This record gives sequence, C-alpha cells and structure tokens, in this order.
Amino acid sequence: MKLVFIGTGYVGLVTGACLAELGHQVTCVDIDPDRIAKLNRGEDVFFEPGLAALVRRNVRAGRLGFAVGLKGRLRGARAVFIAVGTPQASNGSADLSYVKTAARDIARNLTGYAVIVDKSTVPVGTSEMVRKIIKTNRRGPFDVVSNPEFLREGNAIGDFMKPDRVVIGTDSQRAQRVMAEIYRPLKAIMHFTDLPTAELIKYAANSFLAMKLSFINEIANLCELTGADVQPVARGIGMDSRIGPKFLQAGLGFGGSCFPKDVSALNYLSRQLGFDFKLVKALLAVNQRQKQLFFEKISSYFKNNLSGKRIAVLGLAFKGNTDDVRESPALELIAKLRKAVAKVVAFDPQAMAMARKKMPDLETAASVAAAVRGADAVVLATEWDSFRKLPLKKIRSLVKRRIIFDGRNLLDPRSVRRAGFRYFSIGRK
Repeated sequence: MKLVFIGTGYVGLVTGACLAELGHQVTCVDIDPDRIAKLNRGEDVFFEPGLAALVRRNVRAGRLGFAVGLKGRLRGARAVFIAVGTPQASNGSADLSYVKTAARDIARNLTGYAVIVDKSTVPVGTSEMVRKIIKTNRRGPFDVVSNPEFLREGNAIGDFMKPDRVVIGTDSQRAQRVMAEIYRPLKAIMHFTDLPTAELIKYAANSFLAMKLSFINEIANLCELTGADVQPVARGIGMDSRIGPKFLQAGLGFGGSCFPKDVSALNYLSRQLGFDFKLVKALLAVNQRQKQLFFEKISSYFKNNLSGKRIAVLGLAFKGNTDDVRESPALELIAKLRKAVAKVVAFDPQAMAMARKKMPDLETAASVAAAVRGADAVVLATEWDSFRKLPLKKIRSLVKRRIIFDGRNLLDPRSVRRAGFRYFSIGRK
C-alpha cells in the first residue's frame, strides 16, 4: 500500500520506516531540504537504536524514500500520515500550527480518496479541525483518522513491531478497513474508537505514566524522612498485578518531548472545559519540585556554596538510549548548578551535540574519565546502562573529592561506599 508521511521527526521517520519494513511503499516528506538530503545520503538525523540500519535496508529495497514537499507525492496514496511537531505553547496548550499547515497542504495536493491520519499527539477536537480545513479547501472524498503513537524513545522499533495495542479512531467503515490493512502484518490488537476517544487515550496514557513516576518520587522523598528504602518499596507495590512494576523508578523527574508537554496540554484542555483536574496540576508541581530537591541535596552538601566547585555531570539526554534533550532534567539541573557559579563539565554517550544546541557554552568531555578528572562531585543524571558499570576504582583516582550524587539510582550504594565514595541517591539507604 502506498503511504505518505508528512514530517521526518521522531514519530514520522520511525513509523514510516517500520511500515516500509512491513512491506508498504512509504514516502516521508519534509519542508527542510537539508534534512531530506541527509536522509537520502543515508545519514542519521537523530539517534534511535536500530533505526539507521532499518532506514538503509528499506531505502535499498525501494520501499522507503524521502522528498521535499507534497507536490506530486499523493497520487495513488491510500493514507497520508500527519506526523509533525505539536510543541507546547506558552499557555500550556499544544501548538497546532504545523498540523494546520499540513492539512492545507494535503487539501491542495490530494488527487483522490485517501485516509488522512493524525499521528501527531494532538488534543481532542484536532481531527475534526483537520477535516474542516481539508473540506474547506478541497472537494472530493476523504476520511480523517486519529491514530496516536505509543513509541518509547530508545525502544521505538520494538514498540512499533510488538505493540500492546493499535488505537484507531474513526467514524468511517471505509477508513477502518484501510487502517486495518495497513497494520494487518503486525497481528496486533486493534482498538477501534470514535475520534475524540482516540485523541484522549494518548493524553490519558501519558499522564497516567507520569503519575506513576511522580508517585514513586514522592514515596522516595518520604523514604528519606522515615529511613525506608524506595527500591524494595517499589518492588513490593509493583508485585501487585493491579499496579505493575513499570514506571516505578525514583529519580530526577520526567522529561522529554511527551510527558511534560502532554500533561500540560491535558491540564490546559481541562481548564478550557471548566474542569479543575487537580491530579494533573499536581503532577506538574511534583515534577518541578523533584528536580529542585535534587539540586538542593547537592548544594546543601557544599553548605550552599557551589561557587568554583567542579561538578561532573554524567548524562544529558532526558533518558538513556536517545540523544533527545528536550525538557531534560539533566539540563535543568546543569542550569541551576551554573547559576550557583559551579563549574560544570558534562559527558553523554549520544546527546552532547544536541545539548550544545541548547547550551552553546556547555563544557563537555570526550569520556567519563575526562569529565570526572579533578571533580568535586560526580552527578549521574541520565540512566545510560554504561553508567551502571562505572569503573569506580579508576574514577576514585581521578576525582578531587570522592562524592557521587546518583539522580537515577543506578549504582549499588554498598558497592560505591566500599569503593571509598560518599554516596547520595534518591530515597535509598
């Protein structure tokens, strides 16, 4: 089946490449000619495990291609996926300007019936908005579908190929048949709903996961006051089948392109409808406080005098296995440390180039060893697997002071202390 994706960002490129792997003929278009040129040369535009090989394989097979603009690309397409960015606006809402532009572009270039698929994360009512824009600018049959993505950065290909479910919102039997055929090779559970329900499922899912993270962070803070240990607490409650163990890892707080933005958008939607969603508001407050509390833990150790202290920050991405630094707790922590006149040197296996786009004057090191040399403290800020196996004996010989602040609870406290370090984590003994 011929499919077209508008947008070659995280969602568009991953989903397009995966659908090409399933045998569909996929074209991904973008307005950025430099980005398209890189993709056509086989270059990475962001880091996601396994994606580069997947893209190259399907380009060579002739199932995946890239182009600038939609002109001439929609002829014969059965579905057009809108996979553009929906960044957070200053009032907390989702900025839909790119979605609107994509809808108008589709209307100008559509030559026959196609299913228009909202793949971007969008608030309730967006599919209807897209329908009105296209209907206003074009005569002819089409359908609009809401098909939210549930891809975790760092494991996106696995999530696509083995999904828990595929959510499809539509009021058209014809569109339902097209979508069922697109995803048929996955042999996945297809959850068909109406349009607003599908749109709300995405926000509800991400907000619920953010709630689990925030809840265990609050429990971790309580553990520090009571002498309990958050990790066996998390295991104990996660054994309950009604709760489950996932997203019960205490840490610096959530970040990335999804959770902060989607929780804020759900809060904005609730306010617009006159509903005071107290739990969602609390999630945002708890997440901000968690990052502040960790900074205060570092600052208080140095008697609130970080001036001139060399702090080695290991991790810049908002989570491991990605180079995405959007809403990264690590970058927010670095900003607080630098405001306190600490000298920050950072290392990340993948995200340093992206981080320097956000902080051009950020000092980075080529390795863990280079980052920690002469450090007054080492801070773990991203849960890279490689950081779980830090060479403590080597680090001990390089640092100025043997102090580790573990913002992701990656290390074993007893092993770190046996290696001669003072060790501070979140909610653990």
